[in-house]
Amino acid sequence: MMAAERLSTSWRLAGLLDGIVQVPDSLDVPISGLSADSRSLAPGQIFVARRGAVTDGARFVDDAVAAGAAALVREGEPGCRARADGVVEVWVPDVVACTALLASRFFDHPSRDLALVGITGTNGKTSVAYFVAQALSVEKGKPCGVLGTLGYGVHGSLRPSRLTTPDAIAVQAKLAELRAAGVINAVMEVSSHALDQGRVECLEFQGAVFTNMTRDHLDYHADMQAYGDAKRKLFDCATLSYAVINEDDAYGAQLLAGRRAGVQWVAYGLERFDDAPPADSEVAWLRARVTCPGDSGIGLSVRGSFGEGQLATGLLGRFNAYNLLAALAVLLCMGWQLPLALQRLASVQAPAGRMQRFGGEGGEPLVVVDYSHTPDSLTRALESLRAQCAGTLWCVFGAGGDRDRGKRSMMGAAAAAHADVIVLTDDNPRSEDGDRIIDKQGDIPVNGRILW
Repeated sequence: MMAAERLSTSWRLAGLLDGIVQVPDSLDVPISGLSADSRSLAPGQIFVARRGAVTDGARFVDDAVAAGAAALVREGEPGCRARADGVVEVWVPDVVACTALLASRFFDHPSRDLALVGITGTNGKTSVAYFVAQALSVEKGKPCGVLGTLGYGVHGSLRPSRLTTPDAIAVQAKLAELRAAGVINAVMEVSSHALDQGRVECLEFQGAVFTNMTRDHLDYHADMQAYGDAKRKLFDCATLSYAVINEDDAYGAQLLAGRRAGVQWVAYGLERFDDAPPADSEVAWLRARVTCPGDSGIGLSVRGSFGEGQLATGLLGRFNAYNLLAALAVLLCMGWQLPLALQRLASVQAPAGRMQRFGGEGGEPLVVVDYSHTPDSLTRALESLRAQCAGTLWCVFGAGGDRDRGKRSMMGAAAAAHADVIVLTDDNPRSEDGDRIIDKQGDIPVNGRILW
């Protein structure tokens, strides 16, 4: 049963469009749901004809009518009329904003009933979300909701999701499902695409996290400034109570410098552990030093506005120290005491495909699987493994097709700089020729290393 079917509220078109477009009584039809995909639309639903990155939904209006759409929402001069076939056609000035508002209303604003944390950044979103969800789900009967790359649902029982951040209708539907399941806390990965395309408009985030920003998605965003501008939108959310920012990242420093009043800002990082606290008392701080990097995990000494403590985990990599600090800051902003937060994070496990360990015991080679898909993330993963690898370091990697082509040779250069043996392979070529992608990845100086 879908979340929409569990709602007790029955909607009519005029109520959903209140304040957007005036709907005459004669056209005030009952509405059973919302859809932006004519292929999955059910009779009685509204079809939202929005323009996507590739396809304009207006092309599928007739398909939606044939599927039984009760009304159509299109972009243009505001108005409402009945088509010749009797289907109500509504015109709004901004389909994207209208879709988000309609979805929030239809599902009765589910984010209002959740302590919702949004996490954005090039790398680390999944790990931070996973760490927070694990810590919050320890108490029996209080599972944390999750929406992200690994799926959606309650922690420990996720269902697959095609996108890191679903479309505006699906986001509200999934949050409504979590609310119906009794979830109180939820963590959500928020991609730059989602922020740019208005998928998370009308969500009432209580907390927001910025992990880092390095090159990615320049097949979509015009440049790094546009990429950063998209991420900044998360921190403009009017309902934010707190914002957690990586102060070691250049764009994170910009976010802190441009912070707004009325929000608790927490700066975290590894580079300034021995420095004096920030001069600005309005910004809380949380810093750590990696004390024992090794193949058994990392340890952290933590100090800051919330006190001091130690954290030992089985996680690999310096970048996971950043991820742990971000998760720790979220828990502290939610009112946890530092000792309890450190205790909970000490037992968290890495999410699937994020520095995930296999073997490494009894003389077997250690195999580590990581989602690294940018030059920066690949560099950091290999640097972490190089520091603890006594033998030969192999790197098997690929680059996705129909995505930012400029990063391919940069990823190859990262592998050449840190690995002893490089094996180039496919990583979902999509519509491209996989061999040509590999050729571009391999267009690098090998410096005597083996390149396959």
